[in-house]
Amino acid sequence: MYFFNLLKIALKGVDMSTTNNYRWFVLGVGVIAQMTFAMGFAGIPVAGVLMREAYDFSLFELGVVLGAMGLGVALSEIIWGVLTDKLGDKTVLVIGLWLSAGAFSAISRFLTPDSGESIYYLALSGGLIASGAFGGSINSSSGRTVMSWFDDSERGFAMSIRQTAIPVGGAIGAGLVPWLAYSYGFDSAFLFLALASFIVGLFVLIFVDSKHKKISNAAKKSAVVKSPLKSFEIWKITIAAGLLTVPQMSVLTFGGLYLKDVFHIELSLISVILISVQIGGGAFRIWFGYYTDKNKNRIPVLKHISILGGLSAVVLCFVVDSYFYGIALFIITGLIGNAWHGVAYTEVAVQAGVERAGTALGMIGTTVFMSSFLSPIMISSVVDVSGWSTAWGIVGVLTLASLLFLQSPKNKSTTSTAPVEG
Repeated sequence: MYFFNLLKIALKGVDMSTTNNYRWFVLGVGVIAQMTFAMGFAGIPVAGVLMREAYDFSLFELGVVLGAMGLGVALSEIIWGVLTDKLGDKTVLVIGLWLSAGAFSAISRFLTPDSGESIYYLALSGGLIASGAFGGSINSSSGRTVMSWFDDSERGFAMSIRQTAIPVGGAIGAGLVPWLAYSYGFDSAFLFLALASFIVGLFVLIFVDSKHKKISNAAKKSAVVKSPLKSFEIWKITIAAGLLTVPQMSVLTFGGLYLKDVFHIELSLISVILISVQIGGGAFRIWFGYYTDKNKNRIPVLKHISILGGLSAVVLCFVVDSYFYGIALFIITGLIGNAWHGVAYTEVAVQAGVERAGTALGMIGTTVFMSSFLSPIMISSVVDVSGWSTAWGIVGVLTLASLLFLQSPKNKSTTSTAPVEG
């Protein structure tokens, strides 16, 4: 630790946490951490076409494998959220990144077909569940960091930038992971993800300052804050977020197979399309975050996103074989499915207050990533039985169902709108 302190002084020169712009530096680190997780979370599904052949998985087995990281995150998110509120965002972020690096390293060493041995799909799923469970710490911990350094006039914008790291990191992973798997084998692809997680964790340890102690002291002096776990208003938004995740994950995990099986598109073009969807969705996240900060209308914006995303998927089910309309609506569904995250995450965190933001972000992460686990399994099962048209129709109906849970909060009196002063 003494070495790290010396390195920190040598590289920083001054205490950046005392400067006005340090919050943007912290946001940048949060973005990098989210990107690291997203490279694996989004990159592995894009490599699903290669994985099906390399591992000799059936469509159902591939669906389970591609949803495994989502299940891992869903099972651990609330736990990480509570730990973040208790131990601090920096501590949880470093631990999670390094444990995730360990899980990816184990997969690289023991659960790849490059040795010539057959890998059982449940074994690989178990490894990916572990990596997702550890990597899930990034969502609540980095989100609470952003909440503590930004006030409500900038939180939607800042949180949307942080959430944009997921599609941007996913775009990088969509290009890198399949390329590494194709060129050097899946062992190299998973080893790359392990190294990235370890290096970013080291960076966080050295350079990030936390406001956890200040937040804890402020919470002790104030009235008891209601736990988000007991808030029906917050649970409604988290359920809606889970339903809004369905189009995003359907496009991400099985979009490549849809484009290949129906339109016979080459893997390189599939990667370009999915990367474009990720980047475009990231741009929409930032814009919606900025827009809702200015207009204080997060719930109405989520309603409009739900309607647009649901209708695009429903229409897609009727033109599923049309080259132009099918691909266009597929892209629109993916873009809208990637656009809402910053708005929803900010809304639950603001309603919970800074003191309990970690728990609230863990709650929404649970529903989002449980949906990330179930969506690929649903798509693979429906496609096997009824085809792509029925699958996209179900995606549209589930997306529209989120409207049932999107209502403006009745009571905002407990909302914490200011960051803890340094």
